[in-house]
Amino acid sequence: MIKNCLTQVITVTGLASIMMVGAASADTLVSYTTNLPGTEFVGGVNSLTLDSTQGDGATLMFTPNSTTNAGVPSNINLGDFLLTCPTCTGAQTTTFSSFTFDLVVDDITDGATGKFIGTSTGGTVSHDSSTIQITWTLPPGLQMGPGTQGASSGDFGPTRFDLRSPVSLIVAPNSGTPPGDTTVQGQVASAPEPATFAMIGGGLLGLGLVKRKKLLRS
Repeated sequence: MIKNCLTQVITVTGLASIMMVGAASADTLVSYTTNLPGTEFVGGVNSLTLDSTQGDGATLMFTPNSTTNAGVPSNINLGDFLLTCPTCTGAQTTTFSSFTFDLVVDDITDGATGKFIGTSTGGTVSHDSSTIQITWTLPPGLQMGPGTQGASSGDFGPTRFDLRSPVSLIVAPNSGTPPGDTTVQGQVASAPEPATFAMIGGGLLGLGLVKRKKLLRS
């Protein structure tokens, strides 16, 4: 009798484990892009290029990521800032005023869009240094999806987009590969479907009933 109970416990536990592993490995493929109208410097600029306001001429330009297929979960590239200053030499510096940048993500698979908003107080730049940093926000937190969380339109379904860091530190014109390049890194993942939670819950409930039955017989 004890052997039969143990067999039932192992069977139910194994079933729950299989369902949990299945939920974790249910990879999908998400197609997304940041190459949309609305991805831009804002506040009188409204373009993908921002010029310095004082000193040697420097430019901060954003290159959106083109349409990309990404296995879920996966680390992703949402685009690159490129800081250039052809006339920066020696200790000479140039200054950028404060700015705001909107980064729009289009989840083509689920038919939803969302917007990360970056703000910066500006900073100074020389050929080998930069004090510019961009702080990202998205109410609530730094996550788009699942569902309508962080969505400007549509529904992300089970898909979610996260920024790897709430701050992007813009590297100096002579740093990075290529020089002056700063990548906005994120992650794409998938939340388990409600049905999956229900299946796992059912498995755990069965495990509890078997354990109770064993206690009553002992």
